Amino acid sequence: MLKLKTKWFDKWSKKNFITDEKLLDTIKNISNNLGVVNLGSSLYKVRTQKIGKGKSSSFRTFVVYREADIAIFIYGFSKNEKDNLDKDELIYFKSLAKEYLTMDSRNYQKLMELGKIIGIKEGL
Repeated sequence: MLKLKTKWFDKWSKKNFITDEKLLDTIKNISNNLGVVNLGSSLYKVRTQKIGKGKSSSFRTFVVYREADIAIFIYGFSKNEKDNLDKDELIYFKSLAKEYLTMDSRNYQKLMELGKIIGIKEGL
Protein backbone atom coordinates (compact mmCIF):
# COMPACT_ATOMS: atom_id res chain seq x y z
CA MET A 1 0.00 0.00 0.00
CA LEU A 2 1.24 3.46 -0.94
CA LYS A 3 1.15 5.85 2.07
CA LEU A 4 1.66 9.53 1.26
CA LYS A 5 1.02 13.07 2.44
CA THR A 6 0.88 16.30 0.50
CA LYS A 7 3.55 18.95 1.00
CA TRP A 8 0.98 21.17 2.73
CA PHE A 9 -0.11 18.34 5.03
CA ASP A 10 3.52 17.50 5.86
CA LYS A 11 4.19 21.08 7.00
CA TRP A 12 0.94 21.22 8.95
CA SER A 13 1.55 17.86 10.65
CA LYS A 14 5.09 18.85 11.70
CA LYS A 15 3.78 22.13 13.13
CA ASN A 16 1.21 20.14 15.14
CA PHE A 17 3.65 17.39 16.16
CA ILE A 18 1.79 14.65 14.31
CA THR A 19 4.27 11.88 13.65
CA ASP A 20 4.29 9.42 10.77
CA GLU A 21 3.56 6.76 13.40
CA LYS A 22 0.29 8.58 14.27
CA LEU A 23 -0.55 8.79 10.56
CA LEU A 24 0.00 5.04 10.20
CA ASP A 25 -2.36 4.51 13.17
CA THR A 26 -4.89 6.72 11.39
CA ILE A 27 -4.63 4.57 8.25
CA LYS A 28 -5.31 1.48 10.40
CA ASN A 29 -8.37 3.24 11.82
CA ILE A 30 -9.68 3.86 8.31
CA SER A 31 -9.13 0.22 7.41
CA ASN A 32 -10.98 -0.85 10.59
CA ASN A 33 -13.67 1.86 10.20
CA LEU A 34 -12.87 3.44 13.60
CA GLY A 35 -13.69 7.14 13.98
CA VAL A 36 -14.12 7.47 10.22
CA VAL A 37 -16.63 9.31 8.05
CA ASN A 38 -16.78 8.38 4.37
CA LEU A 39 -17.41 11.66 2.53
CA GLY A 40 -17.70 9.97 -0.87
CA SER A 41 -15.29 9.91 -3.82
CA SER A 42 -12.79 7.93 -1.68
CA LEU A 43 -12.38 10.92 0.67
CA TYR A 44 -12.46 10.15 4.39
CA LYS A 45 -12.58 12.34 7.47
CA VAL A 46 -10.69 10.67 10.30
CA ARG A 47 -9.76 11.60 13.84
CA THR A 48 -6.03 11.70 14.45
CA GLN A 49 -4.98 11.86 18.09
CA LYS A 50 -2.83 14.61 19.55
CA ILE A 51 0.22 13.42 21.45
CA GLY A 52 -0.80 12.46 24.98
CA LYS A 53 -4.48 13.21 24.38
CA GLY A 54 -7.55 11.17 23.55
CA LYS A 55 -9.61 11.34 20.39
CA SER A 56 -11.99 13.87 21.92
CA SER A 57 -9.26 16.52 21.68
CA SER A 58 -7.96 15.38 18.34
CA PHE A 59 -7.36 16.65 14.84
CA ARG A 60 -9.64 16.07 11.89
CA THR A 61 -7.63 14.76 8.98
CA PHE A 62 -8.82 14.23 5.43
CA VAL A 63 -7.45 11.26 3.54
CA VAL A 64 -7.82 9.99 0.00
CA TYR A 65 -8.07 6.25 0.60
CA ARG A 66 -8.57 3.08 -1.41
CA GLU A 67 -8.37 -0.18 0.56
CA ALA A 68 -5.03 -2.02 0.25
CA ASP A 69 -3.93 0.44 -2.46
CA ILE A 70 -3.31 4.03 -1.37
CA ALA A 71 -3.72 6.56 1.43
CA ILE A 72 -2.88 10.23 0.88
CA PHE A 73 -3.27 12.74 3.72
CA ILE A 74 -4.36 16.01 2.12
CA TYR A 75 -5.77 18.30 4.81
CA GLY A 76 -6.24 18.68 8.53
CA PHE A 77 -7.28 21.01 11.32
CA SER A 78 -7.77 21.00 15.05
CA LYS A 79 -11.33 20.44 16.20
CA ASN A 80 -11.18 23.63 18.30
CA GLU A 81 -10.25 25.70 15.19
CA LYS A 82 -13.07 24.64 12.90
CA ASP A 83 -16.12 22.39 12.98
CA ASN A 84 -16.00 20.99 9.47
CA LEU A 85 -15.24 21.67 5.82
CA ASP A 86 -17.45 24.16 4.07
CA LYS A 87 -19.31 23.17 0.89
CA ASP A 88 -16.67 24.57 -1.51
CA GLU A 89 -13.82 22.87 0.37
CA LEU A 90 -15.65 19.55 0.26
CA ILE A 91 -16.20 19.86 -3.50
CA TYR A 92 -12.53 20.76 -4.02
CA PHE A 93 -11.18 17.88 -1.90
CA LYS A 94 -13.50 15.33 -3.58
CA SER A 95 -12.24 16.54 -6.96
CA LEU A 96 -8.65 16.26 -5.73
CA ALA A 97 -9.35 12.72 -4.49
CA LYS A 98 -10.62 11.68 -7.91
CA GLU A 99 -7.54 13.20 -9.53
CA TYR A 100 -5.15 11.37 -7.20
CA LEU A 101 -6.92 8.05 -7.73
CA THR A 102 -6.64 8.23 -11.52
CA MET A 103 -2.85 8.57 -11.37
CA ASP A 104 -0.45 5.70 -11.94
CA SER A 105 2.78 4.96 -10.07
CA ARG A 106 4.86 7.10 -12.46
CA ASN A 107 2.74 10.16 -11.64
CA TYR A 108 3.19 9.59 -7.90
CA GLN A 109 6.94 9.15 -8.40
CA LYS A 110 7.10 12.41 -10.36
CA LEU A 111 5.16 14.27 -7.64
CA MET A 112 7.54 12.84 -5.03
CA GLU A 113 10.57 13.98 -7.05
CA LEU A 114 9.06 17.47 -7.26
CA GLY A 115 8.41 17.48 -3.49
CA LYS A 116 4.64 17.85 -3.92
CA ILE A 117 3.93 14.62 -2.03
CA ILE A 118 6.03 12.84 0.60
CA GLY A 119 6.14 9.21 1.61
CA ILE A 120 5.11 8.28 5.13
CA LYS A 121 7.96 6.51 6.89
CA GLU A 122 7.23 3.17 8.50
CA GLY A 123 9.09 1.37 11.27
CA LEU A 124 10.88 4.32 12.84
